[in-house]
Amino acid sequence: MPREVLKLDPKDNALIALRDLRKGERVSFADQIYTLATDVPAKYKFAVEDFPPGSNVVMYGVLVGKTTERIQKGEVLNSRNMSHAAAGFQQEWREYKWNSPDVSRWRNRMFSGFHRADGQVGTRNYWLVVPLVFCENRNLLTLKQAFEEELGFAAPSKYRQQVAELTQLYREGRAGEIKNYSPDTHGGRAARSRLFGNVDGIKFLLHEGGCGGTREDSNNLCGLLAGYIHHPNVAGATVLSLGCQHAQVDILRDEIKARNPAFAKPLFVFEQQKSGSEFKMLSDAIRATFSGLVEVNGLVRQPVPLSQLCIGLKCGGSDGFSGISANPSIGHTSDLVAALGGRTILSEFPELCGVEQELINRCATKKTGERFIHLMRDYAARAKAVRSGFEMNPSPGNIRDGLITDAMKSAGAARKGGSSPVTDALDYPEYSVRAGLNLQCTPGNDVECVTAQVGAGASVVLFTTGLGTPTGNPIAPVVKISTNSALVERMPDIIDVDTGSIIAGEKTVEEMGEEILEYVIGIASGELNTKAELLGQDDFIPWKRGVSL
Repeated sequence: MPREVLKLDPKDNALIALRDLRKGERVSFADQIYTLATDVPAKYKFAVEDFPPGSNVVMYGVLVGKTTERIQKGEVLNSRNMSHAAAGFQQEWREYKWNSPDVSRWRNRMFSGFHRADGQVGTRNYWLVVPLVFCENRNLLTLKQAFEEELGFAAPSKYRQQVAELTQLYREGRAGEIKNYSPDTHGGRAARSRLFGNVDGIKFLLHEGGCGGTREDSNNLCGLLAGYIHHPNVAGATVLSLGCQHAQVDILRDEIKARNPAFAKPLFVFEQQKSGSEFKMLSDAIRATFSGLVEVNGLVRQPVPLSQLCIGLKCGGSDGFSGISANPSIGHTSDLVAALGGRTILSEFPELCGVEQELINRCATKKTGERFIHLMRDYAARAKAVRSGFEMNPSPGNIRDGLITDAMKSAGAARKGGSSPVTDALDYPEYSVRAGLNLQCTPGNDVECVTAQVGAGASVVLFTTGLGTPTGNPIAPVVKISTNSALVERMPDIIDVDTGSIIAGEKTVEEMGEEILEYVIGIASGELNTKAELLGQDDFIPWKRGVSL
């Protein structure tokens, strides 16, 4: 018989409904019978005892909120009767004992990647074109139009084909047929064959930064772009600069040098205010980029150990099942990668609110714990300074699907980090270098976070979702992992892996985590492409911490 409810920690005083439960229904768990005082939708929680107003609500063994009114045993917990509350935290460093998982079956496994001169290994081989300031976005788009279709990197557009067919109907005087027009979802012009077979594509990073904001934001943008240029999935880059902006070429070069003093990739920089004309600059950029593509097309995949993997851990469009199925699954994957000597990156600091102490206690050194505390408190203070706070993090979709408070959301979100020691705490946009679990200061915003994780070196991103989101990245494959099987049925074109079998009781978190690692190996080797890659979902949004000036 399928499970009806679930308790996540012995200290919890709330149970999670795994299906829609009706008022008056009797459900059993751990030799206890609970009569539902209200309807409890799937993914929501209900009280296992009577709660007076101001009572602590505990899930995952941590404080996730307080009741705002009297709640009966068996009554649903929602945004009307409970509010955000989280436990405090402090430095309590002590040596962390970790029982690492058995990774013997992967010790000699390899993935096929692109070796870089600095020792990094890419899962993809891209050429990058980036503007240092938004003023160059139009020129960037001009280059994009010139390169993509001509070199066979642009997928044929079935939507463009639809517009062409509707245009033809109108021109032929058959406008009456337009209302009933039904496109062929598999149609579209045939793709042009790729000229450079070993290059996965040219990626163009549009953004709205580089000038007009704070120096902190423009400097961070240079650091982020340096991280992308230094990234193992990038073989070389073309940079467009206007010349007068805050984000100067020298700052970018310094940031690249900070990440790799012996940087040796092809890097071409063009400054419009020194070029004489737009035509000359773009013509020179095209010629240099084409010659760079000829050079990097000579690179081929070679086998490397799994210790060369760097995995981003992200959730978005989360639901009440996220902390039960998909998040702990990739948490186990993270532990496997850490045990194999690879790197993983856990970000979204607003979604670590309430679990800080657990992460502090897992830090490998006192210095790492102190850095994490500083970054968390600084971020919280910045949020308060603009009349916000971590308690405002859950989205309307999160709340509708059972994540009532930020601490409740955070307790489930933190499970993406597994149980391995925390080896480093990174500020944005620092680059990750230490093997093991890295904590990275970013927002919870899906694209800003993934953009930052890739800028810190993530060569594959594991992205869990309960509600569905198409988020991708220009240079790193983003694997979309559903928390429930209904989502896969509803949005099959964006989901790569389904962990709904955990909710159904058919698979364990450990089994699912191992399956995900196998999937990552296929993605990293170029044998598989993610749905986001196939859709051309190239999302890129730098995080702006300051204000516009």
